[in-house]
Amino acid sequence: MQFDDDANLDTSEVQDVRGSRIPGGRATVGGGLAGLIALLLGLFFGVGPDNLGLSSGGDSPVATASSLAQVQSPCRTGQDANTKEDCRIVAVVNSVQDFWAQEFRRRNGTYTRSPTVFFTGRVATACGTATSAVGPFYCPGDRKVYLDLGFFDELRTKFGSSGGPFAQAYVVAHEYGHHVQDLLGTLGRAQDGRTGANSNAVRVELQADCYAGVWAHHATTTKDESTGRPLITSLTDADIRDGLDAAAAVGDDRIQERFQGRVTPETWTHGSAAQRQQWFHQGYRTGDMARCDTFR
Repeated sequence: MQFDDDANLDTSEVQDVRGSRIPGGRATVGGGLAGLIALLLGLFFGVGPDNLGLSSGGDSPVATASSLAQVQSPCRTGQDANTKEDCRIVAVVNSVQDFWAQEFRRRNGTYTRSPTVFFTGRVATACGTATSAVGPFYCPGDRKVYLDLGFFDELRTKFGSSGGPFAQAYVVAHEYGHHVQDLLGTLGRAQDGRTGANSNAVRVELQADCYAGVWAHHATTTKDESTGRPLITSLTDADIRDGLDAAAAVGDDRIQERFQGRVTPETWTHGSAAQRQQWFHQGYRTGDMARCDTFR
């Protein structure tokens, strides 16, 4: 995956609170066993953290001038995105949101941009306080995506993904799939408390995978609004394989087999490895969000 070296990155779409402290409150899900339970329940890579009953309230960390400089100063152009991980995520956020803004306009709708929050350790959200153990998630309460960049290392080391820049892009695009669902009013279908292979929770997650694939289909043709040129200039078959591999690595069956030694479909919240690959590929192959109806 390559970016236009001369593109201008919009760092306003990322709130960097890495290193900030959260006054008051505490996260009820932490590392170790508690974090593992969170993973087995399927929060990471999804919607939360209210789904797990994490602590509510508490003040949100504020991005200080020094923390904002972590992305604002070094992440200026597509060339920065080609050489620095956090700048690459900024560029992916820009590309994903450019696509959905244009797609909503094409459908006579209005897309509301959502920031991604970079954090370390723990973070306070409108959905409760979460730690890094829960992985990337989207909070519908404040319409923000939350991401500890350390998750990408765990995606390889703990979950067996091949990794790579596009595996990271897939994670980000999946979370913005939830934002799209939120704007369209379909996200609430996952909030009925049910789990299992045919539950609405799984259908919502698979649709977000499909939406990620739809963006990937259009990634190299979606024009950056500041330059009139695509921000992403190259997306190879190897990149897509990395995305499919990441999707499989976070399938409920793979995670359960790895961490609890058995597969229990009745507790699934995100879908199997095969299902996650299937729906990402469906979106990527068709490029049509109308083909992402997982509720049929």
